[in-house]
Amino acid sequence: MTRTPKLYVPAITPFKADLRIDTQRFITNCLALLADGADGLAPFGTTSEANSMSVDERIELLDALLDAGVPANRLIPGTGCSALPDTIALTRHAVSRGVLGTLTLAPFYYKGVPEDGLVDSFSAIIDAVGDTRLKIFLYHIPQMTGVPITLTLIEKLLAKHPGVFVGLKDSSGNWDNTHAVIKAFPELETYSASEALIPQNVAAGGAGCISASANVNARNIVALMHALGTPEEAEIAAGVTELRKIFEGLPLVPAIKAATALRHADPAYAIVRPPFVKLAGTHAAQIERAAELAFGGAQ
Repeated sequence: MTRTPKLYVPAITPFKADLRIDTQRFITNCLALLADGADGLAPFGTTSEANSMSVDERIELLDALLDAGVPANRLIPGTGCSALPDTIALTRHAVSRGVLGTLTLAPFYYKGVPEDGLVDSFSAIIDAVGDTRLKIFLYHIPQMTGVPITLTLIEKLLAKHPGVFVGLKDSSGNWDNTHAVIKAFPELETYSASEALIPQNVAAGGAGCISASANVNARNIVALMHALGTPEEAEIAAGVTELRKIFEGLPLVPAIKAATALRHADPAYAIVRPPFVKLAGTHAAQIERAAELAFGGAQ
């Protein structure tokens, strides 16, 4: 089954100099990403520094985004936390606001737990939320969590909760794993975390991309998806891949924020929360090249 590919951007979270969340800059940037052609946003994931944010901050920021007019059906907010009550609170709130779905990590502090324990965790979330509108996109990023979303876990979840689990973001960087998920579970929307994999993802029946570098390069990623199978595909893909490689050679979140600061001609966008540190000035040429590839340079 070939799907029309979609791009969801895991939007960065701007901070003020005192490290409080900068809500207005968050909204401004999110609206710009949607104007770039993204199908939607997936805030409060890894690129958003979500695990450096409190539950209340995430709830308030989602409310602000919706109150600013962003359609709920274009949002897949991250809700996964180590503590089950936190995940339940975030998920319940997101569903109450009518979002398209939630992007949910497995509980990630304890490693080597039985797979049935992970099933129990997701079941507890579903039971506590108690809302048939709940749709979960699983978030597989084992290099960060140490708790993989395996094929057998997916199979158990789909069998126990039909209709609740609707997709997966594979941030493992392992195409063989992504391909296996697509083939084993064609009913799921399976997203790659790298735009360089869009051609393979879509050809195999995947759903598209949820990529950190889409914070900077959404326009060109959308252009690539529209160009699949045309003579323009190779040239657009080459530019997209070049920009992706720039970020892969840098501390990802600080680099994405530095490029976003260039886009908006606003250095405040480069502020990060500890334990991240602001990108060193020695990388300025690389960030300027990324900005040039993405939107013709600083705006």
